[in-house]
Amino acid sequence: MRFATSTRRLLTAGALTAALLAGGGPALAAPGQAAPAARTAAPVGPYGQLRLLAALSAQRLATADLVAAAKYGTDSPIDDPAREREVLAAVARQAAEAGADPAVTVRIFRDQIEANKAVQRGLFRRWDADPSQAPTERPDLGEVRKEINRVNGELVRGIAVSPGARAVPYCEGVLTVAAVRVRHADRLDALHSVALGRALASVCAH
Repeated sequence: MRFATSTRRLLTAGALTAALLAGGGPALAAPGQAAPAARTAAPVGPYGQLRLLAALSAQRLATADLVAAAKYGTDSPIDDPAREREVLAAVARQAAEAGADPAVTVRIFRDQIEANKAVQRGLFRRWDADPSQAPTERPDLGEVRKEINRVNGELVRGIAVSPGARAVPYCEGVLTVAAVRVRHADRLDALHSVALGRALASVCAH
């Protein structure tokens, strides 16, 4: 399998994230490497902050393709409760350090995890139905998880700086616009578009 689509999606979302965080031109980090430090403050205003969360969610979803390829045809299940508990515990700690509400952060990340698994299941069904589309290479799951951890850290920081944007009465409308634009920019297919909506389900305060 060629991973050009998922890699391009990672880079596209990463470029947007870097630009939003830096307030200037993109500064890409290769998968598995630390993201470049922001040169200025986080995005100002509800749209900028929500667009950042949508972009990071899309970037995290792009890793689902690689996780699926690493697991497909092996005994590794899509559902991994131990790994999920590890991720949720880590983001709760990071949220407390960043000044975000750990409970809210964990709720958002539960949606992120479910969205990621939805993509994996969709890809498994696609590959079962058409073996010619199945992976011919198996990514190193450990390396992919390093990239997921990096994106997780960025997403925690995005949550920490956006409580006001996530609480405004029109949050869902603004988030919908942001998600549509991210889907267009990243050229997401139907599977990943639906999953992006799932990933963002708890972003706005209810």
